[in-house]
Amino acid sequence: MNRLAVVLATVVAGLAGAACNTVHGIGQDISATGEIIQKAVK
Repeated sequence: MNRLAVVLATVVAGLAGAACNTVHGIGQDISATGEIIQKAVK
């Protein structure tokens, strides 16, 4: 039972880390798009 709990905790931690990286990447993409639009308007 303890082994299952450790495996599940590891999987959940890995998924949470991947989700944070994905959200961070989307934020960078949106920021870059905003900068491109600002440069185009000038």
